[in-house]
Amino acid sequence: MSDAMTVHVNREGRHSLSVPDSFTASGSFDVVLVNHGDSTHVHLHLDDALSEQAAVDAPNHHVEGDGERRVRVTRTGDGTASGRLKLVTGYGATTRHVDVGLTEPRPADESVPVGEELTRPQPRAESEAAAGLGSVPIGTVLAAGGLAVGLAVGAGAALGSAAAVVGAVAVALLVVGVVVAVLASRT
Repeated sequence: MSDAMTVHVNREGRHSLSVPDSFTASGSFDVVLVNHGDSTHVHLHLDDALSEQAAVDAPNHHVEGDGERRVRVTRTGDGTASGRLKLVTGYGATTRHVDVGLTEPRPADESVPVGEELTRPQPRAESEAAAGLGSVPIGTVLAAGGLAVGLAVGAGAALGSAAAVVGAVAVALLVVGVVVAVLASRT
């Protein structure tokens, strides 16, 4: 099955048409008009049986000399049909018919292949922050916490204001909370 039917125009002489005997499609398809000579017009017509399942975008088409033109035949139904496509050129001087069979449209394959390794659960990594703190020795964590508390209290006392002391105590409590959380995560 093909999605394009080729028709040769003016290949064997002026207003000649070379068409296949038959053509089968399961969906919409193109009629490719290949002109081997002077500019011409080609008329396409679906018989009644085919017209129930398909439609030609436009019946009359101008094909430039030594040019090519694609004409879309669009499926409008889901069933099967068979009939004839009539092609005419030279204002009726040459007429050819193609037996066309329309089969049931093939369902689109919407499956996506999945690799075997993606079907198994993946191990979850610890967050980078928790992994980083978990690798620091406990002595270093306690020393850093003590240094932070000392600096906060010292800065509050040096500034000599109650607000600074309250802020320093709040920072100290925060650091103590972090140290306790790190120690709890190690057990």
